[in-house]
Amino acid sequence: MTRLPAVLVLLSAVGCSPTTSRPQAAGAAPALQSIALPGAPPGGVVMDYLAYDRAHHRVWVPAGNTGRVDVLDATNGQVSQVEGFPTAEMERNGKKRTVGPSSATVGDNIVYVGNRGDSTVCAVAADSLAKGACVKLDSMPDGLAYVASAKEVWVTTPRDKSITVLDAATPGALTVKTKMSFEGEPEGFVVDDARGVFYTNLEDKDRTLTIDIKSRQVTRTWLPSCGEDGPKGLALDHALNFLFVACADKVKVLDAGHEGKELSSIDTGDGVDNIDYLEARHSLYAGAARAARLTVAILDPQGKLKSDVVVATAKGARNAVVTDEGTAYLTDSPEGKILIVPAARR
Repeated sequence: MTRLPAVLVLLSAVGCSPTTSRPQAAGAAPALQSIALPGAPPGGVVMDYLAYDRAHHRVWVPAGNTGRVDVLDATNGQVSQVEGFPTAEMERNGKKRTVGPSSATVGDNIVYVGNRGDSTVCAVAADSLAKGACVKLDSMPDGLAYVASAKEVWVTTPRDKSITVLDAATPGALTVKTKMSFEGEPEGFVVDDARGVFYTNLEDKDRTLTIDIKSRQVTRTWLPSCGEDGPKGLALDHALNFLFVACADKVKVLDAGHEGKELSSIDTGDGVDNIDYLEARHSLYAGAARAARLTVAILDPQGKLKSDVVVATAKGARNAVVTDEGTAYLTDSPEGKILIVPAARR
């Protein structure tokens, strides 16, 4: 049976006919699509980090205040749900909101989900979507990163200025291995397994750190000069050893092999948080929530970023993840939707 391209199937699944869309010129900005999350409350869905499971072609959407994780099949647009995540009410900036599952990372046929509702990390089977064992943390989890070489999950826990390391050697079971403390709040993450390096930022100190995965020691500290808002998400070109550091309104390229020298930067508009990078295409994806746009930029071998396409999204849309084909998925929390930006034609 001939398999339709994923983008065409997705458009059909959300009620848009690909035959009626406008022709897209090479390099032109693709048309924005969306998928509404099932059972989204009127006030929207609190979303933060997304994760893309390349083996199963699924986008994992921790859907905070609903107490669920929605799993989008990128080949047909169908949404499955993993239930049973506790939620809790908390106050931030004088406003009360309900928090729950908020982050995910893909391991070896296991997806690990961080839950702010009860400060746990839970293992979920990547194929059957069966929710497994959870482990309780001392502090609320933020970002999660699976470190394949060590069979560990590293969890940024900025409220107590730490990173918690979980032992994930036994499939489906998690235990706390150790905790690393810092003089600031860890924000953002990317793993370079080949070189044995974990990258994170100290958002409140405007610092980017390199951490040796085996010794757990900070080996280098760089100054990305993001300003008062500090650095946010991170991404890496492994082959070139170039590190992308997201600031609130731009993304910078640092030469990780040469003491973090800044090679270039690109303006994205305000409201950038997490970013993603498709190394096969040398394409960087940065969603700006306040500016309501997605910037896709191309990296050259010298570390220079050049804008490729800019797509208008929605206020609050951020934290893009990208498939191998170049389709980007972003959170649209106010509307309880996932936005889809198909890959630009070449």
